[in-house]
Amino acid sequence: MGLPLIVLVLIFAVGPYTVFNNPATLFQMMAFLALAQGINVLYGFTGYLPFGYVGFFGAGAYGASVVVLQLHWPVLLGILAGGVIAVLISVILLPMLRLSGAYFAIGSLAAAEIVYNVVANPNLQKVTNGPYGINLAPVFNATLSYWLMLVLVLVAVAFVIWLRRSSFGFSLLALRDDPVSAGMAGVNIVRTRTLAWLASALIAGLAGAIYAWHISVFYPNSVFDLNISIFAIVFTLFGGRATVWGPIIGTVVLYGLYNWIGISTPQYFQLVYGLLIVALVLFLPNGVMSLIGRRRKSRQVEQKGAVMNV
Repeated sequence: MGLPLIVLVLIFAVGPYTVFNNPATLFQMMAFLALAQGINVLYGFTGYLPFGYVGFFGAGAYGASVVVLQLHWPVLLGILAGGVIAVLISVILLPMLRLSGAYFAIGSLAAAEIVYNVVANPNLQKVTNGPYGINLAPVFNATLSYWLMLVLVLVAVAFVIWLRRSSFGFSLLALRDDPVSAGMAGVNIVRTRTLAWLASALIAGLAGAIYAWHISVFYPNSVFDLNISIFAIVFTLFGGRATVWGPIIGTVVLYGLYNWIGISTPQYFQLVYGLLIVALVLFLPNGVMSLIGRRRKSRQVEQKGAVMNV
């Protein structure tokens, strides 16, 4: 199960020194990969689809920035503070876990909008600089922030690997599929869902904090952009939720496609992107990994049949 980590190291650690020498693009891809794995923890293992997931990302970005600029903390401590602030916001939003389906999705979107309006409030200009943005140029370090994002991606993927093999992960899947039966089997529904919710928020908050450090200059509407949530969700669904490889495949393929044709010819990208999503919904509702799973099962059946015939 360590293969995904090795592949990621080869892509993002060796990539900048090869023909794929584009650290800015690779960093953006890592940021989306971290967010996709965070959504995978929440949606893939619990069934809660957070359209407002970007709220944690933006809270982490602004939380880290305010701590560094106002309290003059070291950058690394500021990044940890950004993750903690995202977790604190998720604690405040815990009552939303009582919702489900579209109600939760819309509720999370509204919560993200509230956080955005608080951050962008001109009356808080002395704290967050309101709608005028943040400037972290004095502590800018593109190289160190790049490697720190890679560490976050590896930790997030390792966490999903652990979930796939641990009793806690199986409890989450049981809750997702049938909460009543899982509760009757002894699973603590509230505690289990809460831990997944907090872990997902922490990943997004840390990703936002590192992202803020890397780009150094940003505005509220750039780190609270709804497209960040949508992209991360689509990447996860394309690859396959509740899997380790799903978000990796989805992010690398779709974000790579976006950089190939989406920037120079956005109209064609929207067409291709739309066709991919339609095809996914119609033929692979469980993502690309479900196709791989089917092939494995068919091979196992063929092998069993060959053994029986012998």
